[in-house]
Amino acid sequence: MSVSESGEEMLAAATALEREGRVLEAIAAYEQLLEFWPGLPDSWYNLARLQRQTGQYSRALASYQEALERQVTQPEEVHLNRGVIFSDCLRQYEAAERELAQALALNPAYVPALVNLANLHEDLGRRDLAAAVYEQMLRLDPENPQALARYAGLKVFSDIEDPFIGRLRDALAKPEMVSADRANVGFALGRALDGCAAYDAAFEAYRAANRHSRESAGSAFRDYNLDLEERYVDRLIAAFPARARFDAPRMITPRTSPPQPIFICGMFRSGSTLTEQLIAGHPQAMAGGEIDFLPRAVASRLAPFPESMASLSPLLLETLAAEYLDLLNDSFPDPAYAKDKRADNSLLIVVIKILFSNAKIIHTTRDALDNCLSIYFLHLDQTMSYALDLMDIGHHYRQYLRLMMHWKSLYAEDILDVNYDDLVKDPRPVVEQVLSFAGLNWDERCLSVPRAGRAVKTASAWQVREPLYQHSSGRARNYQRQLSALLDYLNHPR
Repeated sequence: MSVSESGEEMLAAATALEREGRVLEAIAAYEQLLEFWPGLPDSWYNLARLQRQTGQYSRALASYQEALERQVTQPEEVHLNRGVIFSDCLRQYEAAERELAQALALNPAYVPALVNLANLHEDLGRRDLAAAVYEQMLRLDPENPQALARYAGLKVFSDIEDPFIGRLRDALAKPEMVSADRANVGFALGRALDGCAAYDAAFEAYRAANRHSRESAGSAFRDYNLDLEERYVDRLIAAFPARARFDAPRMITPRTSPPQPIFICGMFRSGSTLTEQLIAGHPQAMAGGEIDFLPRAVASRLAPFPESMASLSPLLLETLAAEYLDLLNDSFPDPAYAKDKRADNSLLIVVIKILFSNAKIIHTTRDALDNCLSIYFLHLDQTMSYALDLMDIGHHYRQYLRLMMHWKSLYAEDILDVNYDDLVKDPRPVVEQVLSFAGLNWDERCLSVPRAGRAVKTASAWQVREPLYQHSSGRARNYQRQLSALLDYLNHPR
């Protein structure tokens, strides 16, 4: 469909606004454009992408559908994006699977859809189905590094001579492999070697994988800044020297009766996923996973945080609280409680308590050395640059601990520490305490996680489905030589 000169100007304006990062204005510009010229599939696609970026998931789905109906090029990509919204944002897994199936019906070799379908099977505990998709990918491309790495994550390794370990090593020996793929395969190799008790070789594989992960970011990579991290924690503590509570009358109410949130925070690899999934065994609770509403609100509507909190209007705070509860109801309409599990909730405890004065916060902890090592062995996004170096992890850990001590001095009665090592050693008393703290009655089903069916969207998805065991407690003992400097720092910070 052709557009007039004024239409071309409106399109150019919308594009310019997006390029300048003025996302809400760009959305409004695309909506105005499409009101006059609705037959522009690419503009519907761009609008949907921006709506998804701002958390407008239902509107994004509708805009993507408009793009499909108006014969957008590469419709498989639209079905993929709709599938991601259904899976990652709305937890509607059957709908997600239908969208991915439609994408693959249009293009059976469409690798992004295959990757997401395999991820979906993994999230739902369907090991065999996930393996079948990775095998399909490897038939299309026998040297696909992503498929090799993810397929390795489904396997249990105990023999250093396992042919798949050789396959991972052969892939890494190829000089043409790019850094991002080297990182993926390297982390998989490290895990395999660790499973075989080849600890020195495993550590070297992980060290190389972290180096390649850093390299893959290129010029966009920013080193972990110790001073900046310390100053940010200082600012948070200084901004809230005393208990912050918002006691104005309620002005905005959610449009429905949503589930009540239970917040879970802690360092990555501290047992937060296991804790969340055990609580999810209760019929009144739902695992919400990593809900991004609060971090997005802090980055945009509460900026510059934390200084802005001293002067924000009660209306904005009440609006945010109502919007968050509406989001919970849209995503989890049935249970009485939904859990919001994000590591960075530890930065936002004061926001949580201002928005929801009765909120309960479960703080997962673990042996410091085990925790830091497990982060080093996890392939995190390069924006979390501290995770690529053991000493940086140690510094980040101490700053997180300093901040949590401050929050607990303000909100001690509403923060419960849950120790991973205690949980796996003797789960019943720990789970009883957690359920009581959250306001839930005892339920025997909270002592285990089902092997399949319930979605677990985390790097430890397979681990938490196993019977509770103590294998990961004391894991750092296997790497005493490599961790000596970190141990000294944690015990004697300079």
